[in-house]
Amino acid sequence: MLIIDSKDCENIDKALKKYKKKFEKSKVLLQLRARQSFMKPSVKRRGEILKAVYKQNLAIGKIES
Repeated sequence: MLIIDSKDCENIDKALKKYKKKFEKSKVLLQLRARQSFMKPSVKRRGEILKAVYKQNLAIGKIES
């Protein structure tokens, strides 16, 4: 459960903006989407490895962003 500490004089829009940021940082929505379908551990690991290789190639300069 997300709790937002707000002051009495704080605008509701600012409090809502804080809530949205906190919700996005907690990655609840990503976890929910991941649980909707099962992905085999080997497929998940392969995807992580491919992502790491891509990031490494980006850092080296082989791939232009």
